[in-house]
Amino acid sequence: MARARAGALLALWVLGAAAHPQCLDFRPPFRPPQPLRLCAQYSDFGCCDEGRDAELTRRFWALASRVDAAEWAACAGYARDLLCQECSPYAAHLYDAEDPFTPLRTVPGLCQDYCLDMWHKCRGLFRHLSTDQELWALEGNRARFCRYLSLDDTDYCFPYLLVNKNLNSNLGHVVADAKGCLQLCLEEVANGLRNPVAMVHARDGTHRFFVAEQVGLVWAYLPDRSRLGRPFLNISRVVLTSPWEGDERGFLGIAFHPSFRHNRRLYVYYSVGIRSSEWIRISEFRVSEDDENAVDHSSERIILEVKEPASNHNGGQLLFGDDGYLYIFTGDGGMAGDPFGTFGNAQNKSALLGKVLRIDVDRKERGLPYGIPPDNPFVGDPAAQPEVYALGVRNMWRCSFDRGDPSSGAGRGRLFCGDVGQNKFEEVDLVERGGNYGWRAREGFECYDRSLCANTSLNDLLPIFAYPHTTGKSVTGGYVYRGCEYPNLNGLYIFGDFMSGRLMSLQENPGTGQWQYSEICMGHGQTCEFPGLINNYYPYIISFGEDEAGELYFMSTGEPSATAPRGVVYKIIDASRRAPPGKCQIQPAQVKIRSRLIPFVPKESLPILQRSRKSPHPLIHHGHVPCPGDTAHEFIPKTRSTPRPTARASTRAPRRGRPTAAPPAPTPRPARPTQLPGSRRGGGRRRGRLNSASRAFRDGEVRLVRPAGLSSGSGRVEVFVGGRWGTVCDDSWNISGAAVVCRQLGFAYAVRAVKRAEFGQGGSLPILLDDVRCTGWERNLLECQHNGVGTHNCEHDEDAGVVCSHQNPDL
Repeated sequence: MARARAGALLALWVLGAAAHPQCLDFRPPFRPPQPLRLCAQYSDFGCCDEGRDAELTRRFWALASRVDAAEWAACAGYARDLLCQECSPYAAHLYDAEDPFTPLRTVPGLCQDYCLDMWHKCRGLFRHLSTDQELWALEGNRARFCRYLSLDDTDYCFPYLLVNKNLNSNLGHVVADAKGCLQLCLEEVANGLRNPVAMVHARDGTHRFFVAEQVGLVWAYLPDRSRLGRPFLNISRVVLTSPWEGDERGFLGIAFHPSFRHNRRLYVYYSVGIRSSEWIRISEFRVSEDDENAVDHSSERIILEVKEPASNHNGGQLLFGDDGYLYIFTGDGGMAGDPFGTFGNAQNKSALLGKVLRIDVDRKERGLPYGIPPDNPFVGDPAAQPEVYALGVRNMWRCSFDRGDPSSGAGRGRLFCGDVGQNKFEEVDLVERGGNYGWRAREGFECYDRSLCANTSLNDLLPIFAYPHTTGKSVTGGYVYRGCEYPNLNGLYIFGDFMSGRLMSLQENPGTGQWQYSEICMGHGQTCEFPGLINNYYPYIISFGEDEAGELYFMSTGEPSATAPRGVVYKIIDASRRAPPGKCQIQPAQVKIRSRLIPFVPKESLPILQRSRKSPHPLIHHGHVPCPGDTAHEFIPKTRSTPRPTARASTRAPRRGRPTAAPPAPTPRPARPTQLPGSRRGGGRRRGRLNSASRAFRDGEVRLVRPAGLSSGSGRVEVFVGGRWGTVCDDSWNISGAAVVCRQLGFAYAVRAVKRAEFGQGGSLPILLDDVRCTGWERNLLECQHNGVGTHNCEHDEDAGVVCSHQNPDL
């Protein structure tokens, strides 16, 4: 029965076996560092290193000592064949290791004619090869004996699998599906985080990694993925952010000094504000002398502050280059089209916004708390700020330096950035000293401001890649993979899109310098169905990161609010090939722990029955759906008919996909809900109408009912509880309660909490909720504080309403 089930699973598998881990340790095969002696046929690619081959050799000669010499002369070749299948790239198939419901075979699965021939010549050998007494009992019956050793999937029986072209043509390569989508897997590394915006390491040999939350906390993790109970850094009281989904302000970046091991210095980038004034701040901190896992908060030294004219496009990346200088990536100041000054902030060399800045934090000059590198491109230009390293950027969100090829060093020091576009294109740039990246004249490869675009003196650099908003609406820059564990990924630039949830990659052609695009999908079928691997992730891809060894990670969340603990850190896994055992071992330096440790407990799981990628958001099985930031960034399903992005043919927008201008939404008829009750939270506004009578409502669902002439997104609030619709009394109704309703209906912003039945009375309905008090990030009004359902002290002339919007009312 179990083997029949295994066969059914295999029948559903649509990809070649090389796409998933095959070895008996449930990990991908590898190329042994030294040629094998006994199992030489697997010296190029398999599951054995020199040590494993030596162990099999000892078993081979021990077997020889127990078998009659004449019989051994005829059977030694069979014995070697069978022992060496433990080195086969398909060992998991041959020994039924991939099916947890069947015991591990003691003899690999054999093809029928091979088995029949071996039975005739050497059936006595099996008593020495196997401890399976059921197999021994069948020794006298050739047909039943070979049936017992057969595999349900005959493609994988030995020795036919050795010559099966379908299995071996892509062996050891990252497998792509029919649409060219690369099949990878994930490991969950950390969870329960509130908008994890950065993951960094200290380059101090400890192999700790640090994850920053948007609210202003940084957590320290040990190499075993346990987290320290006390935050490494906590400046949440001064960081400016909010629970609003998509708020771009907050704690945005962190970087450790290259000499952190000796000077204990680190740098952070965060938003601050007083009343209507906001600015970004870059500060230096030092680690406490008493605890190497905690920052001395009294050590803060403000390095640089830049006033922000608007609340979006805040930049946020900090990086140290090989030159030892600190690179700072600022946004253009916000709003649509960089409207500041004659040509915008990004093209104004005297402004620090819309730039890549480079400073020397190890010295001071000119009354500044930092020095100016002497080779900065505009030093000596009276019309430019000397900190400027590159200009013409809109809102670079996540940049990285290439570590370079592990063997040749090729590519080392290249600076990759994802620059978020306005309303048409997203782009990836290679940043160079003195480079002008075109904004606002150009968005991606195309003109945005045509009068500026025609100015040839800009001499702007084109992106290496851009994609249209049919593919994604807010690029999240990534890293070139230079880790040790997955050699196939070396040189692959992996990045993503915050709004569409796409993972993407670029591979440079060294001969032409062109970049080849491939989408990255989670593995189909059995690709990721092994212990510790998953093939799903939360859709809002916030950031990427490297650990100290160079392995690659990304962070995403199911709810893009700075207060929602739905963020997860994932490690990217290539299930087709790994480095040889022992090659990538690390020796972490010891750290003294002074706070309690919280062991890592993974929460995500593989959806076993998910056989194909039908949605761009692989966590549909969790019930999570994307939430739009504004109308122009409304979720668009990613189907295979979506036009593919092309290098050298597209353009750019604000971080995490925030175009300021948005197309108007269709206005429903008067006296109808603006969104049908029961629409899934955060799913965006639906086009057209659905028949609400055909579906059941859930407790806590809301709808807006509005009189004629009222704009879409405004109306009286009605809530569904206990099988009936009712109204909400406005005794304690405020903007936080309005925020809950607006978010539930798919709007990014609550403009006003309406009182005194301004939008009409629901006289035919009961009053279900009174004294509603919300923080603003609850899933629905029932999660807020309120009187008991139906308990109230008001009349319908106090029915509550809301005004919602897809556009930021502060802009």
